[in-house]
Amino acid sequence: MAARQVSWGTIVVRLRLDLAYEGTDFSGWAKQPGRRTVQGEIEGALGRILRLPEPPSLTVAGRTDAGVHARGQVAHVDLDPGALGALDGRGRRRGAAGEDPEPGSEGELGERLSAMRRRLAGVLPPDVRVHHVTVAPEGFDARFSALSRRYAYRLSDAPGGVDPLRRREVVWYNRPLDVDRLNAAAAALLGEHDFAAFCRRREGATTIRELKRLDWVREDDLVVATVMADAFCHSMVRALVGSLLPVGEGRLPVDWPGEVLSRAVRDSGVHVAPAHGLCLEEVRYPAPGELARRAAETRRVRTISS
Repeated sequence: MAARQVSWGTIVVRLRLDLAYEGTDFSGWAKQPGRRTVQGEIEGALGRILRLPEPPSLTVAGRTDAGVHARGQVAHVDLDPGALGALDGRGRRRGAAGEDPEPGSEGELGERLSAMRRRLAGVLPPDVRVHHVTVAPEGFDARFSALSRRYAYRLSDAPGGVDPLRRREVVWYNRPLDVDRLNAAAAALLGEHDFAAFCRRREGATTIRELKRLDWVREDDLVVATVMADAFCHSMVRALVGSLLPVGEGRLPVDWPGEVLSRAVRDSGVHVAPAHGLCLEEVRYPAPGELARRAAETRRVRTISS
């Protein structure tokens, strides 16, 4: 079994979970007392199927806000290898020739992880799914090893409103949007900048990010923004979208979002777009040999060179 020592006498196996959720009825990812959260649901389900006295703690690639969806979220969890024994029994399959896998073998571990995925599907509510459970490579950290996060923001400017079957993932914008103007304004926001104008400040945290991609396409009556960065600060994606929409409808000039960025202070004209149009689509990681180095780089607080 692929296990590692994290402190003197403590051996754990780190598992990677690839998951998705429909965020409408969640108060975001992070656990909050008295509120339904994605983290709370998954940790509770893991504690139940592994028969643990306390639920394990998950580390996630990106903490999404209340109402935000995810199709490509990633998390990791550290477990005592012995806890996986709770997955044996009725969920265990026999080998191809009818024999049981050798205890502690890769075959046994694979069966246990398959059983974990099946049992999570049985106990989790239908608005959250764990699609894959794998042993994480050495050095993997779901949050700090990530190279980038890619989001999509979906709107409809159809005069009659949003298709009711997509109302939970598409925002209705009651004015026609010009995709060329949206893309022209977005171009000024690309690159590494201090995005303080589009972030909620947190004590001791930097607002410097590298925005790798921000572009818009029209798909019939949908207008979809793809937003990718090495990381995002709180409400950043929705604030970026909110700054561009008045440009897209022609109410503000194309250079206005870039001017807001350069001032590096929150502007009252930047309205945060509604949460339900936003979905985390993908988290990208480097090759296994680069995971630990990437995590160390990410932990360093960045500054802009003059």
